[in-house]
Amino acid sequence: MMRTTIKSMVTLLFVATISLSALAQDTKPAPASPPATATGKVGAATITINYSSPAVKGRTIWGGLEKYDKVWRAGANKTTTFETDKDITVQGKKLPAGKYNFFLIPKENGTWTAIFNKEVANTNPFNYKEAEDQLRVDVKVKALKENQERLVYKIDNKGVALEWEKVSVPLAIK
Repeated sequence: MMRTTIKSMVTLLFVATISLSALAQDTKPAPASPPATATGKVGAATITINYSSPAVKGRTIWGGLEKYDKVWRAGANKTTTFETDKDITVQGKKLPAGKYNFFLIPKENGTWTAIFNKEVANTNPFNYKEAEDQLRVDVKVKALKENQERLVYKIDNKGVALEWEKVSVPLAIK
């Protein structure tokens, strides 16, 4: 009788431990800036953008969280990548087919700078090297009518747009 009770208690303890372990794994919080991918066609080119999508969360984004006149990774966590399978023009300037790290330089006034950087092996945005830039273009930003809580990239037949908070950064692509 004693052995049966001990076996039952050991079995119950084992089942409880497994159940708690499984429950703990299911309750992990979602990442603050989850990974995301935008893919679409612009003309004959397929564009793929891999990024992490931060949220506004009541913060001042432009000029606050993301400083003006500083190179920004155009997302969160690692560098954002921009890939095209065909040669394209961005804001009227040629960008060869390939994969690039994508950065922006936000400005308080005037046009922002979009940067396509060749050093894709570098996923640390704080190791950005201007000498590795393939292309830099000026971009006129647009105000959004409604707040965009999470950073998103949208691709359509006219190009790509980053939208976050009250700002859209549209890149004309052909």
